[in-house]
Amino acid sequence: MKRPSTGSIADLEPTLTPARPKVAFQGEPGAFSEEAARRFFADPETVAVPSWRALFEAVRDFDVDVAVVAIENSLAGSIRETYDLLAEFELTIEGATSVPIRLALLALPGETLEGIERVYSHAQALAQVDAFLRTRPWQVLTTYNTAGAARMIADGGERHAAAVASLRAADVYGLEVLASDIQAGDGNRTRFAVIARGPLDPLWIRPGSTAVDGAFMTTLMFAVRNVPGSLHRCLGAFADRGVNLSRLESRPSRTTRWEYVFWVDLDAGPSDPRAIAALLDLQREAAMVRVLGSYPRPAEDD
Repeated sequence: MKRPSTGSIADLEPTLTPARPKVAFQGEPGAFSEEAARRFFADPETVAVPSWRALFEAVRDFDVDVAVVAIENSLAGSIRETYDLLAEFELTIEGATSVPIRLALLALPGETLEGIERVYSHAQALAQVDAFLRTRPWQVLTTYNTAGAARMIADGGERHAAAVASLRAADVYGLEVLASDIQAGDGNRTRFAVIARGPLDPLWIRPGSTAVDGAFMTTLMFAVRNVPGSLHRCLGAFADRGVNLSRLESRPSRTTRWEYVFWVDLDAGPSDPRAIAALLDLQREAAMVRVLGSYPRPAEDD
């Protein structure tokens, strides 16, 4: 399978694809990342892997066709490890999906809130239910994944312990729900990127997984030259043409001390003449530009 170039917003090539995609997700069955795969793809063959890096390696090494990787949470912000891996691996973002995060407290059948002593989950999930956890003197312990916490309790038959995980994890591992919707705030969602070696087969994608208005977004990274006004001119390439930047943040370059790479989401697609012209200007000004992908904006329905 030929790997596409990522040097242009409009640089896409057709690829041969199987009838049913093999999709990697991080964690255990019942994880929100598995839900992301099922929300985006019509009939995925899901494959659990232990870490974000393992997702990228699985796609790179042709062990799977694609992977879903968490990229941003509406409450906690960007998943920085994901951006570092996107910069490291020569893969593209070919889609995105937005998953509502509803967290519950799960335990073995027969357990009660009063009997719980320990609560396990991923650090980010624990942060999102901190207000609920503070209501009781529980010992809070981190694990690598929300569904992994549920599986650990179920497999080990651990009494007086609970996991913060999805409602689906309760069904998967035979646990009872002691409390539901314990996350803070309304509208808690995580956006997942679909990473691949090239364009997806449209037949893979579940109808309704993208925004009804047909809007596109583009993710790219760039580095500025170390001269006065370089960042201003880079961003001006988009401002001068009325191209909205829905996200802009910086990350250490990881190659040169005290230098940074800027990550941008554009509200524009691969055929938008304004975005194409802005990118040409950006390439003339910036020290480096890499387009990670242009893809339909995900649907936000619950």
